[in-house]
Amino acid sequence: MQPIEDSEIKRVLVVSAHPDDSDFGASGTIAGWIKMGIEVSYCICTNGDQGGEESGIPLEEMPAVRQREQRAAGAAIGVHDITFLNYRDGWLEPTIALRKDIVKAIRIAKPDRMVIQSPERNWERIGASHPDHLAAGEAAIQAVYPDARNPFAFTDLLDEGHEPWRVKEVWVTAHATPDHWVDITDTFHMKMAALHSHASQTAHNAELENMVRAWGERNAAQAGLAEGRIAEAFKIVNTN
Repeated sequence: MQPIEDSEIKRVLVVSAHPDDSDFGASGTIAGWIKMGIEVSYCICTNGDQGGEESGIPLEEMPAVRQREQRAAGAAIGVHDITFLNYRDGWLEPTIALRKDIVKAIRIAKPDRMVIQSPERNWERIGASHPDHLAAGEAAIQAVYPDARNPFAFTDLLDEGHEPWRVKEVWVTAHATPDHWVDITDTFHMKMAALHSHASQTAHNAELENMVRAWGERNAAQAGLAEGRIAEAFKIVNTN
């Protein structure tokens, strides 16, 4: 499916399970949008405190570390509006409570476009299908439709002044059958700066840049781009 033209998009909301998820999946694309003048906000469901066991950082310190790293990663590409929902890492489920929190985030950010994780398991890339990713994706798409636009859904949010909002489209990362690719060759250095900001997760990997580049080159080849180009892949969903 062809996406809405970027010139028609004013705001984007990115919903992910953990700090660093969006940086691995979409930060090159997001950096390009910000260069165009599109406003981008993040809503991150957990603090990712079960990740980074290689870092030597104690578990009790990890939530603050990962929030700090995500703010630095966001700054590397120009994202400064970041909300953490503080759900327990590894225990995320697509509950009504999570759905409501994402509806609130949508009504505050008023995005024309959203980026979410796939709620469908990708058997070719099991690492992309962490249970928390699936849960965040499922809750996010439920929040987009039907709840965020419905004044009768979560009426206490309406009482708080959070008016209904209709999201025009959703871009899904890590989908098994993407149908849209973005050439991020020119923003790849920004993507890597964001990923290096997540030191508790990435500092141990001396091959990080080569690994991420190889993923992007495979995406580019799938999209029919020239050899040496780098791309990110999405499934486009019309939700208008």
